[in-house]
Amino acid sequence: MSQFDEKDKEILNRIQSDFPVTPRPILAIAEDLGLTEKAVIESVTRLKDSGIIRRIGGNIVPGKIGFVSTLCAAKVPVDKIDDFARLVNQFPGVTHNYQRDDEFNIWFTFIAPSMAEIEENLKVISRTTGITDILNLPATNVYKIKAQFDI
Repeated sequence: MSQFDEKDKEILNRIQSDFPVTPRPILAIAEDLGLTEKAVIESVTRLKDSGIIRRIGGNIVPGKIGFVSTLCAAKVPVDKIDDFARLVNQFPGVTHNYQRDDEFNIWFTFIAPSMAEIEENLKVISRTTGITDILNLPATNVYKIKAQFDI
């Protein structure tokens, strides 16, 4: 989908950071925008199917629910990247996993109830893949920004 109309833009702007927590959130969005619930559902479905919307869901602050998080980086030979990423993605605490053009070429975030659990999971990843250059980079300060794209 290379284009979207003004209605789609309004919906995208509305749902990014101000998704209503109500029994019928799509209806609330529709009413706010002067649209029908059906029109909003159809638009969101089309935008999701086309890949413009990746996901709709909550963002939880790990520390507020008693969890810890960390950023990890690994030095993975090119021929092992797919297998390494596939294994890392099997861990339920991995929220992001992406490749970079750098010596440390695979980066991922890990969330778990404790740093000890993350460290144990990193050992499992290392033992299973044979990759020993894995960095655990927990944040010392967190600076959250609002990622809102004005469409």
